[in-house]
Amino acid sequence: MKNLGNMLKQAQQMQTRMAEMQAKLEATEVEGQAGAGMVKLKLTGKGELRRIAIDPSLMTAEDREVLEDLILAAHADAKQKVEAMMAEEMQKATAGMNLPAGLKLPF
Repeated sequence: MKNLGNMLKQAQQMQTRMAEMQAKLEATEVEGQAGAGMVKLKLTGKGELRRIAIDPSLMTAEDREVLEDLILAAHADAKQKVEAMMAEEMQKATAGMNLPAGLKLPF
């Protein structure tokens, strides 16, 4: 029974850390860039798009396809940073827990 009580205590601690992590992710913004900074965008830690900045030199009809590609590349850059940040925060939140290999949180 002592082991079960310890597991419940660990689960409660992890739940608290997960709630803290969710709040931190929501408040954090990550910037992605493409085209040597000509296109920049910001995502929250939860992946919500907050802002796009486009260099005025890209605002021509001839550069439309280039601009579209740069927006996608900037988004991919920001998304990769968000995922890395989430993985790091998840590792902190589950520190000390003996979770099965391959278990993905949050459920």
